Amino acid sequence: MLQVLDAAAVRRWCATGLDALTAARAEIDALNVYPVPDGDTGTNLQLTMTAVVEALQAAPADMAATVDAMAQGALMGARGNSGVILSQLLRGLADVLAEQSEATSESVQRGLIRAVELAYRAVSAPVEGTVLTVAREAAAAAAELGPADLAAVVRAASAGARSALAGTTALLPQLAAAGVVDAGGRGLCVLLDALEQVVTGLAQVPAAAEPLVVPRDRSGLAVAREGGSEEYGYEVQYLLHDTTGPAVDRLREVLVGLGDSVVVVGTDHLHNVHAHVNDVGAAIEAGVEAGRPSRITVTRFADQIAADTLPVMNERPVGRGVVAVTPGAGLAALFEQAGAVVVDGGPSANPSTGELLAAIRRAGRCEVVLLPNDRDVVAVASAAAETAREEGFSVAVVPTRSVVQGLAATAVADETRPFADDVASMAEAAGSTRWAEVTTAVREAATMAGICRPGDVLGLIEGDVVLIGADVEDVAHQLVDRMLAGGGELVTVVTGGDAADGLGERLATYVEKTHPAAEAVAYEGGQPHYPVLLGVE
Repeated sequence: MLQVLDAAAVRRWCATGLDALTAARAEIDALNVYPVPDGDTGTNLQLTMTAVVEALQAAPADMAATVDAMAQGALMGARGNSGVILSQLLRGLADVLAEQSEATSESVQRGLIRAVELAYRAVSAPVEGTVLTVAREAAAAAAELGPADLAAVVRAASAGARSALAGTTALLPQLAAAGVVDAGGRGLCVLLDALEQVVTGLAQVPAAAEPLVVPRDRSGLAVAREGGSEEYGYEVQYLLHDTTGPAVDRLREVLVGLGDSVVVVGTDHLHNVHAHVNDVGAAIEAGVEAGRPSRITVTRFADQIAADTLPVMNERPVGRGVVAVTPGAGLAALFEQAGAVVVDGGPSANPSTGELLAAIRRAGRCEVVLLPNDRDVVAVASAAAETAREEGFSVAVVPTRSVVQGLAATAVADETRPFADDVASMAEAAGSTRWAEVTTAVREAATMAGICRPGDVLGLIEGDVVLIGADVEDVAHQLVDRMLAGGGELVTVVTGGDAADGLGERLATYVEKTHPAAEAVAYEGGQPHYPVLLGVE
C-alpha cells in the first residue's frame, strides 16, 4: 500500500485508468441519451487518456515532467466536451503534484480541489448534475477527512464520486427522464477507482456491477453537457498592473460569468487579460476593481494578441487562412476549393485539440479563422485556438454548429478586410443560416416529436428532433417546408455517402417548385450518418 504518490505511481495510474476506461467505454457510451450518431462520452474519454499515456512515454521520469506531460497530453488529445473537462481536471492535479517529487495525502487533497477549480473555470455556464458535480463532491469527501493516510484519501474521493454520480439522475431533467446517471461523471469515477487500485493494490468491483441505470424506460433527448460555447460579440483585452492573486481569481470568476474564451495569465504584479463578452463595460470595470488596467483594446468578433506578448518567430507567417472541420470527401473538396485547410471530423469522429492545432500551423498564416462545424467540436476548437495564440497566431473561432453554417461563413470570407471585420462578417453569415439534418435513430428515446425507435428516420432542426418518419426524402421535404415557412432566399442541400442516387437534385427541384421565392443548390458531401443536411439563408 502506497504512502506517497511518486512519478512511477502517477504513470501506473494513467495506464490503469486507460485500461479501465477501455473496458468501460461501451457502458459509458450507452449512458448517452442523445438518439442520433454522435461522439460518445466513453469513447472521447478513452481517446483523451490514450493521448495522456502516449505523452508520458516520451517524458522524463521525474515528477514535474511526468505530471506536466499528463496534463499537456490531455489538453492536446482532448476529444469532445468530456475530454476538455478531463484535461482541466488533470491540469489542476498536476499543478499541485509538481511541487514535490513524492506527493503526500495532503497534496492529493489539495490537487483534487485545484482540479475542481480549473474545471469549473473552464465552463462558462457550469451545470450541476454533470462531471463537474462528481469532481466537486469527490474533492470535498477527500478534504473532509483532514489529516489521513493516502489510501484513506483516495478511498474517500472514490466513494464521494460514486455517491455524487448516483445523485446526478435527480439533478438534471434529461437524466431523470432517461433513467441514467451522467456519462462524464461515470468516466471520472472509473479513473478515481483506478487511482484507488494503484494506491491500495486492490482492484475495484467491476464497473458493470454497480447500478447505473434507474429502472425506468429510457427517454429524453437533450444531452447534458459539461460545457459549451456561447456566441459573444466583443473581444476585450488589457494589461493589468498592481494586483494580487486573490484579486486575479475574483476577476477570472467575473469574466467567466460574463463570457467565454477567458484567459488571465501573468506574474504576481502584471497579467494579460483576455475575454469574449457582450457587456464590454462590465469586463473593463472588473479589471479596474482588480488592479490598474492599461492598453485596453475592444474588438468585435475577433481574437487579438498584443504585439509585445507574441513570441519571437524567425519567419512569422503572414496572411489569413481558414481551418474547417469537415466530414466527407465532397464537403472537404468544397472547403479546399475555397482555400481552407480541412480537418476530417464531425459526428462520431470528433478531432482532437492536437489535430486542430496542427491544422492551424499547416495553414501557414498569422491569422486563422477556425470553423468547428459541429456543436461538439466547439470546445476543442477553443482549446486549440488558445494554444495557438500562445505560439503567436491570431485565431478566431466562429462557433459554427453545422457544416452548412461553415459553408455560409466561408462564402463571405475576404482577407482584404481587417481581421476583425472579416470574422464579424463570417460569424454573421453563419448565424443567419438555419440548419437541419436527416438521420436515423440509433437508440430509443423520447423526443420533441414523440418516441423514436432504432431505425426511425429523424428530422432535426438546430439539433432538436421535430419529425419522425420512415422515408429520408419525405422527411427532408417536410423539413424544407418548415424552415421556409419563416422565409428564406437560398437553400443548400448536402447529401451524404448513404443517400440515394439523385436525391440532392430531387430535393433542389422540390424547393424550386414548392417555394418559388427560394433558390436551391445541391452538393454531394459524402458525410456519414446524415443522408441530408439542409441550410437556409
